[in-house]
Amino acid sequence: MSDSILARGGGRASDYLRIARPDHWIKNIFMLPGAALAMVLGQVWQPSAIGAVLAALVALCLIASANYTINEYLDAATDRFHPLKQARPGAQGRLDRRIVALQYLLLAAAGLGIAMLLGRPFLLTAWVLLGMGILYNVPPIRTKDRAYLDVLSESVNNPLRLLMGWFAIIPDALPPSSLILAYWFGGAFLMAMKRYSEYRRIGNPEMAGNYRRSFRFYTEDTLLLSSFFYALLASFLLGVFLVKYRIEYVLALPFFAALFTWYLAIALRSDSAAQAPEKLHRERRFMAFCALLGVVVAVLTFVELPFLEALMVPLRY
Repeated sequence: MSDSILARGGGRASDYLRIARPDHWIKNIFMLPGAALAMVLGQVWQPSAIGAVLAALVALCLIASANYTINEYLDAATDRFHPLKQARPGAQGRLDRRIVALQYLLLAAAGLGIAMLLGRPFLLTAWVLLGMGILYNVPPIRTKDRAYLDVLSESVNNPLRLLMGWFAIIPDALPPSSLILAYWFGGAFLMAMKRYSEYRRIGNPEMAGNYRRSFRFYTEDTLLLSSFFYALLASFLLGVFLVKYRIEYVLALPFFAALFTWYLAIALRSDSAAQAPEKLHRERRFMAFCALLGVVVAVLTFVELPFLEALMVPLRY
């Protein structure tokens, strides 16, 4: 479909590509730990597993873009109150709802079509991810307008990504529940810090409430305290998973603690990258530390440290 046709419909082709947000696909790397864990725990090393992971990633990106498409269209009126988002195509009134609806349906159908090839559990998870996009964005439920529920409902997408990575490799079993919950509350921490950064960036409670209804019930303090609560839950649950499934992973806990702390430091900056996590790759030292953490976990996966077994033996008095 040419730019001229789309222009008569209410926008340029680039506007509709932009609302699909392919630059946000970087967030879908949260799927990969699920796939890696499934390979390790399930001892799945066949070359076909790589193809399944790639197909899963494509399906995930398409469904995420479907959710982004309706997100921007339905947020058009309120995005005009945001100092940066007011330049989006929706906020500028350049979108035709018929084309938006068609784009949403095509992206969703393509994503679900690929998901069908990866088994019923993967397909069901893809449907849930698509459904969460509707609950989050579409009235009358529109969870993004409700304080705390906005963070918790959006961060559900993180464990869904984890499950999609896992089901691409092991379709007939669930990953550890402690990891699923750690992923959820870890995502809630990231989302709460994003809200905190946005709220500070706007700098005007009334304007912030016009931009996002949930901001009418938040303050900087409540957003910061809630993010601390989510971080504690995520850390505890992550510790349960690490110690339960491989005692060597306990040595990675300080690295995870440093990761949470570093992200908090980033979010506390003015005009923080936490407002747009898809741009977090510009924080090169932080990304290098994430890579180091990945290496540490990989090494501890295959290196046996028998002296740590003493930590698992209860003391007797």
